[in-house]
Amino acid sequence: MTEAAPHTTADLDLIKKIIPHRYPFLLVDKVRDIVPNETAVGIKMVTANEPHFEGHFPAKPIMPGVLIIEALAQTAAVLVGVSMDVIGKDLLTYFMGIDKAKFRRMVVPGDCLELHVKALRGGGKIWKFEGRALVEGELAASAEFTAMMDLKG
Repeated sequence: MTEAAPHTTADLDLIKKIIPHRYPFLLVDKVRDIVPNETAVGIKMVTANEPHFEGHFPAKPIMPGVLIIEALAQTAAVLVGVSMDVIGKDLLTYFMGIDKAKFRRMVVPGDCLELHVKALRGGGKIWKFEGRALVEGELAASAEFTAMMDLKG
């Protein structure tokens, strides 16, 4: 019997089977180019309907930088879920640290945010990632972050 091939993409349904986030805090629409234990690219379609734009800022809506970092982390959690084959198994991911965060370009409604994550260290409970958020090939934000993976159930 042959082993099932790992997922190389994750649509919204699969994402919801890997991470617990839901509206209004689910910040990844799909994940593509998944290379288990290595890299993935998340996609976030930024729309004017998102609740944070009501107050950040009403006259000039800008996606908060912390939410861009969170979207990178959610993409990384999907990468871990696929890598560890824990789909549907209540994986919780907790930030342990965020380093070298930089914001270079505003992200606004209408943008397609590409969330490139690379595992720097992983395989167990503690993972470290490098993340880059791009809009039309232009760097919007970058950071390194460490997370703890907690499998419940």
